[in-house]
Amino acid sequence: MTKPFTALLILQFVNEGKLKLDGHISDYLPSYRQDTGSQVTISQLLSHTSGIPNSLQSPGFLDGPASRMRYGVKEFARQYCSGDLRFEPGTKFEYSNSGYFLLGAVLEQISGTLYEQLLRDRIFTPLGMNDSGYTHSETVLAHRASGYERSATGLRNARYYDMSIPFAAGALYSTVRDLYLWDQALYTERLLPARLRDLLFKPNLENYGYGWGILIPKAGAPYAGETIVMHGGAIFGFQSLIERILSHRELIVLLDNTDSPKLLDIALEIRRVLSESH
Repeated sequence: MTKPFTALLILQFVNEGKLKLDGHISDYLPSYRQDTGSQVTISQLLSHTSGIPNSLQSPGFLDGPASRMRYGVKEFARQYCSGDLRFEPGTKFEYSNSGYFLLGAVLEQISGTLYEQLLRDRIFTPLGMNDSGYTHSETVLAHRASGYERSATGLRNARYYDMSIPFAAGALYSTVRDLYLWDQALYTERLLPARLRDLLFKPNLENYGYGWGILIPKAGAPYAGETIVMHGGAIFGFQSLIERILSHRELIVLLDNTDSPKLLDIALEIRRVLSESH
């Protein structure tokens, strides 16, 4: 669920006039390949309509030694986020971690500040999110959960995955309490003026806004016809899901330190209980 935070940081810099949604990658990352960078806009990166291939889908990447190496931002962007476009930007939706990695690179380039410091200074500290941060495997964190994966013989320790790879697409840790503080702030203008904040939840292709999916349940489902903004996440040994039921200001946060495929089902049943209480 890192992408909603990255999207908000981007819009903060748009608000300050340091970024343009219709600006192109090459406007902000001079080291990025010019032919592709001059075609893809910041808005297309935010909405997963850029056509940039997903680095995690490179054959053998996740199971090979490349996933355990530590990379610099420019190095990883050049090596794994610079493939040929899969389609004309803006014409299709295709979820791309590489696109959000590049947004993190843009943030660092235009600010001269590390992505994780931007998160602390602009979101976590102002909101009192004291148990959230950018993951470093070597840092000792009290009460940090260990991740587990399922195998034919039961649970096992999750495979190692260096957090320089997910970066602005998936390297955060948090708690339910902190994510509640985040949720409450998004109903206000503490972090962004309403005109920009609301772009986070404005549907683009495939009902994806900027860092948030937009779900409108069908007839017969809990909260049918209402707007639920949501995002999930999965990484070796961990899963997460956030659903914000806007009309009732209700929040569902699920954090799981296994690779169980049940979070969407659990959230649906929680929504069912909540809807029956109205």
